[in-house]
Amino acid sequence: MAVFPALGPGAETHSLTTDDGVTMRVVIEGTGPDIVFIPGGDATADGYSEMFNRLSDRFRCISYDPRGAGDTTAPPPPWDMEDYARDCAAVIDAFCDGTAVVCGLSLGGLITQATAIAYPDKVRLAIPMGTAAHIDGFTRDWMQAEIDIRKAGITLPDDFLAPHYAVYAFPAKALHDPRLWAQVKKSYTERFRDRDPKDTIDQWQACLDFDCREALTTCPVPFHVISFSEDVQTAPSMCKVVSDLVPNGTFHEIEGLGHVSIVWHRPDMVAEKLREILDGELGDG
Repeated sequence: MAVFPALGPGAETHSLTTDDGVTMRVVIEGTGPDIVFIPGGDATADGYSEMFNRLSDRFRCISYDPRGAGDTTAPPPPWDMEDYARDCAAVIDAFCDGTAVVCGLSLGGLITQATAIAYPDKVRLAIPMGTAAHIDGFTRDWMQAEIDIRKAGITLPDDFLAPHYAVYAFPAKALHDPRLWAQVKKSYTERFRDRDPKDTIDQWQACLDFDCREALTTCPVPFHVISFSEDVQTAPSMCKVVSDLVPNGTFHEIEGLGHVSIVWHRPDMVAEKLREILDGELGDG
């Protein structure tokens, strides 16, 4: 059982080294308008394999391992969201024709916002998913607790990894589907078993430090913000703040999905929503 579903045979892997010393693994598949998919926390480019499989027939799908995950290397942390946005801009410069649609989930959703704010000339359309303009309330307390137990040197046993993390990722109906739970259990155990605690600390701290509420109010990039009705990490109300703040913002809520339903659970529904948005905004490209 792989951590993520496999990328298709047409996916090409590249390496990109930026001027500030980041070397990123970049994956590309398909032809058409460029879409840069930014992974969430603790995830790699492979987390978008289901989107590549469903969208690369009409779009050139691009993703990369962000700082703190996969095969990407970067200068020592701390990192902030501006660092992550600069990495995304470098990918656009290196692999796209001047501009790209930028789409990201969770940490990737925050990076999507930061990139649109800092580099509006490079972002044709922003599609943050499961996102927030500022993390507060329950989500902040949970993320801070996760950071603190790692700083304290506490390691979760293997048999606790999937039951712990999956409840934040998938809706209850999905977790009680025996076949899906078998997939998620194997995947999440493998994914988090060898995860470097410091990488999680550094990625998650950048999320907690991010607050783009004021900057969003003058961002000229059109936004389509996607939320999931059963999302425990970033509730639809958090996502709607983003679409309400940005001058050209549209809010979407997909019923019955959780924070990471894009993998293993209902990638078809997420891809269908993305295709609807892309067709409406880009037309024939």
